[in-house]
Order: sequence, then structure tokens, then C-alpha cells
Amino acid sequence: MNEYDLLHTLGEHGVRPTANRLLIAREMAAAGRPMSMTELEDALETVDKSIISRTLAQFRDHHLVHAIEDGAGIRYELCHSHDEEEDGDLHAHFYCERCGKTFCMENIPVPAVTLPQGYQVKTVNYLLKGICPDCARTQRA
Repeated sequence: MNEYDLLHTLGEHGVRPTANRLLIAREMAAAGRPMSMTELEDALETVDKSIISRTLAQFRDHHLVHAIEDGAGIRYELCHSHDEEEDGDLHAHFYCERCGKTFCMENIPVPAVTLPQGYQVKTVNYLLKGICPDCARTQRA
């Protein structure tokens, strides 16, 4: 994602593009997969941990990122939807039990679930667990 696309995406979600917000969004886009808070802190050594934490909270509030519980912790990824009111980017994720990475499975949509009357869904976490292709290759070698 180039700088113009990042600025445009932040604007679509109602987030003012400060230097740190752009830096965090750029790192998440470059990773190409969900990142943990620790991974972001390691990648962005010059940014204070509290700034990263507050920025992720703001990004979540504006539906710019969504959080994935993968069994090892919480990971964050940029949403591909363009709406600050709701997350229209629901897809499955795959957690590798060997390397601990979580991957987006964007071509696998989250199945619709009908809930009893009175329940309201705020978020959905559809997670598959197993071994990723890279780890499977090293396992065979």
C-alpha cells in the first residue's frame, strides 16, 4: 500500500493522519498478515509502546483494524473495508501451531450464523489451526 492509499484509507475511516499513525499503518500493511502488539513494538523501536497501544485502540474504534484472537494472543490487521461504522472485512484466519504466525484467508468468508432473538453480534473470529506451508516443508526435509 503506497503513501497515498494509506492517507486515503485513514481518511475514509475518520482517522487524522499523524506521523506515528502513518508509521504504524505502513508497518501493518507491509507485514501482509496480522501482527501482535509485540511484533509491532519490535518493528517500530522508535515509537513508544503507549503510542502504539493508543493508536491500535483508535484504529479499532474507527474500524481501520480488527483484532484476531488466535489462541496465542491478540493480533491486529488492517481492514480492507472502507467504512468507519462497521467492519465489512470478515474472513477466516489460519494460525500455524509451529511458527506461531497468523495468516489471512481472504478467500474464505466467515459463514453466516443465525442467533436467537435479542443477541447482537459485534465481532466474529473464524480461526483455523494447523501447520502453514513453510513449516510443513521444513517438517518434511
